[in-house]
Amino acid sequence: MNPEAFEKKARERGFSRIAGVDEAGRGPLAGPVVAAAVILPEKVNLAHLDDSKKLSPQRREELFVAIYDRALSIGIGIIDPVEIDRTDILRASLLSMRIAVDNLRQEPDYLLIDGIFPIESSVPQEIVKHGDGRCVSIAAASIIAKVTRDRLMVIYDREFPEFGFARHKGYGTKAHRAAIRTFGCCPIHRKTFRGVKEYIKLNNA
Repeated sequence: MNPEAFEKKARERGFSRIAGVDEAGRGPLAGPVVAAAVILPEKVNLAHLDDSKKLSPQRREELFVAIYDRALSIGIGIIDPVEIDRTDILRASLLSMRIAVDNLRQEPDYLLIDGIFPIESSVPQEIVKHGDGRCVSIAAASIIAKVTRDRLMVIYDREFPEFGFARHKGYGTKAHRAAIRTFGCCPIHRKTFRGVKEYIKLNNA
């Protein structure tokens, strides 16, 4: 990663409150999609910062604390499985990112959005493909979103222990799919997703 290259270009254009935005949880069969927006100070040292998917759980937790300690503002957006099923996962993901931006205490003047789609916002924005591995603000947002979502799934595991959410975080692992075949689906399963919808009738969830 070229540290702060995207942020530097934005500052050269006159922007100062630059928020990186990313989401976690598009692929799982259960649980919410969670987004984060993060405004970092101009000079910030976050060692080992990278795409959250490339980091160990322990490293993500360490960086989660460091980002919260140093960020100027952090916003979170959460869309539950009911809304995901009502619309679709892409719309839900983009909505979660918009909510994360809206929840920033400090209003941003520029957005760096991970992915290939813009979000609905009046704030100027730049789309950065694979931004979680190329842009420091987006990488920070990816870690906040991932850790926040993982912690939620651990809480859900206590309510629905038969599915093992604390281990796989809702992704379609072999063990998770076997649990769905055995128990049907629970209230946090995404009932329009393949691998879930086939088993809804097992427990009328």
